[in-house]
Amino acid sequence: MGILSRNNKLVLLKLASLFSVVRGYNILIIFIAQYLASIYILAPDKPLSKVLFDPNLFIIVIASTLAIASGYLINNFYDTEKDLINRPQKTLLDNYISQKTKLAIYFTLNFVSVILASYVSFKAVIFFSVFIFFLWFYSHKLKKYPFIGTLAASLLAITPFFVVFIYYHNFDMVIFVHATFLFLIISIRELVKDLENLKGDLTQNYRTIPVVYGVGVSKKIISALVALTLAPTLILITNKFAIGYMHYYFLLSFVLLIIFLFFLWKSSSKMQYTLLHNLLKLIIVVGVFSILLIDVDVVLNRVL
Repeated sequence: MGILSRNNKLVLLKLASLFSVVRGYNILIIFIAQYLASIYILAPDKPLSKVLFDPNLFIIVIASTLAIASGYLINNFYDTEKDLINRPQKTLLDNYISQKTKLAIYFTLNFVSVILASYVSFKAVIFFSVFIFFLWFYSHKLKKYPFIGTLAASLLAITPFFVVFIYYHNFDMVIFVHATFLFLIISIRELVKDLENLKGDLTQNYRTIPVVYGVGVSKKIISALVALTLAPTLILITNKFAIGYMHYYFLLSFVLLIIFLFFLWKSSSKMQYTLLHNLLKLIIVVGVFSILLIDVDVVLNRVL
């Protein structure tokens, strides 16, 4: 029984390790976000059941989550040495899965993602193949360079929403404003993450913006991005007819970004940057569930 108990613990540790490596919590949020965006923003005129039980949408969302999970896997594969410096405790958990196993799971997830996409269309196969390639290319090369790495990370982060946007052929301007807001928040988060990981990036010769240009310049760039974020925020706040009660979320984001900016210029330690990073993640996660506020009454009526 003791041996079985130890084996069971090892299995649980490996499952926890895999969940950590693929960032299962992020995958779940992206899955929910794609469906909420489809229901409330991209296909608001469709009956709710048509969206929820659309097999093509389900396949697209699952293919997206598998591709993103594989992207986290290959990123973890390349960043093992850097993460030992930046996130030693998380790395210890992640290393319960060997590098060989990570690669095997990586290729399996990519294969399944493309196979699933083939059930939608050949264009979907091309899209996911290109998406998977750039996820690998980002982890292998792009993330080591200033500006390009940040831009690539931000674009790849919003790509899963882009594929659903293309599926519904919805070209409403408010969607582009939403996408711009999300892109800017993610860009700010990526730069803060670079400040947080400065020690490991410097040791492993990652030429991120803080490494190449310094902390002061990085903070100025982040401040400029926060200022740019105010433009889509104000547009969305003043367009209540398009976003319903979600304008309260953008008001809250405006306040939180001002608070974020204040503490950014007072921060200098890894712990302080981690707290700022978590604040930005909170803004993103709250934003996902705030989609529910767009027009609750209309969506409930669509059930009938």
